[in-house]
Amino acid sequence: MKIGYFCNSTNWGNKKSYNQILEEIREIATYCDQNDWDSIWFSEHHFSHEGMEICPNPILLSSDIAARTKNIRIGQAASIITFWNPIRAAEDIALLDQLSNGRVEAGVGRGIYGREALNMNADADMKDQAKNFRLFEETLKIIKKAWTEKFFKHEGEFYTYPAPNFEWEHDMSPPSSEFMNLDTKILEKINIVPQPVQKPHPPLWQVVDSPSSIEWAAKNDISIIMWIPPVQSLKKRFEIYQQAKSEKEKRHVELGEGISVVRDMFVADSMDEAKEKAGEQMVNYMRWVCHWRGLGTHMNPGEELPKTNHKLDLLSYEFLHERNMLFGTVDYIINKIEEMQTELNLQNLKVWSNFPGVKHEDCMKSIQLFTEKIIPHFKSKEKSKIKAAS
Repeated sequence: MKIGYFCNSTNWGNKKSYNQILEEIREIATYCDQNDWDSIWFSEHHFSHEGMEICPNPILLSSDIAARTKNIRIGQAASIITFWNPIRAAEDIALLDQLSNGRVEAGVGRGIYGREALNMNADADMKDQAKNFRLFEETLKIIKKAWTEKFFKHEGEFYTYPAPNFEWEHDMSPPSSEFMNLDTKILEKINIVPQPVQKPHPPLWQVVDSPSSIEWAAKNDISIIMWIPPVQSLKKRFEIYQQAKSEKEKRHVELGEGISVVRDMFVADSMDEAKEKAGEQMVNYMRWVCHWRGLGTHMNPGEELPKTNHKLDLLSYEFLHERNMLFGTVDYIINKIEEMQTELNLQNLKVWSNFPGVKHEDCMKSIQLFTEKIIPHFKSKEKSKIKAAS
């Protein structure tokens, strides 16, 4: 099982300078790079004056981390490509892949917050989900073309490349039928520089939740990242991906292949200490997220929650803990991860501890305990399994 750190940047209440937040992120990244973590991931959010999610550009932040690390793979969870010009996104991720010597995991998403979408790109407005999806699909198609074709063209609903009727003639650019009409001098194709180190392109991941998005990703050779659902609800989603990918590739795909789960994690010497140091902060973050989502994603199959006056009245540490939190002692967290391995054949896990308002020193202690006590358990378990198979 591969284990990564999900480093969602936060500054709840804006109590720290942005530079201090960056230094804390760098400390987490360099520690993980030197201590057997497989990957680190950054998210994209905008306009968060509240300080809940404060990284506007995970690709740019990834480049800073790439310069300070040597081994760890660097992912975006996710770059919200509906906000980006597709060629700019393709170029920037390709350049990051060059800067990191091929360590990029390219995570993409459609966006979830209306405040962001409407102000970053009107075509991405979350109120029109169908249009947002068409924009996402076309943007991703262009990005993949740019990464894999020497010269490419595209005509779609939102973008046309190259721009129509542009004449190209330059003494230092020899004319070629590869990219232009030699008679009219009209540019017919373009290319990006550089292209990625990894071939045909960096691994693609999509942050998903709905069955339709899960199925679409499987049919389009994209691995997926899921976060909140409890194990039995995840299992249904895993099976949707497995079936769709098996049909697409005409082979039996193992349950868990191509899927990563994000879990909120805080390791402490006791269950009470974990709750004391990070419980309230985790619940506050979930209140932020569930303001839009409600509690449906947290529910087990067939579960019905009691009716309340407000949709988040049931949201508490106890409600969350039993469903999806890796909060507690080393033994407790190992058991919860092993449950996911047993039920889901989990192959990729991402965890995070730097919740909004958690003290950095407490976050680092949690990461260190996870590194020293939990990662070795699963690495040795994996080695034993390989040895037994041989």
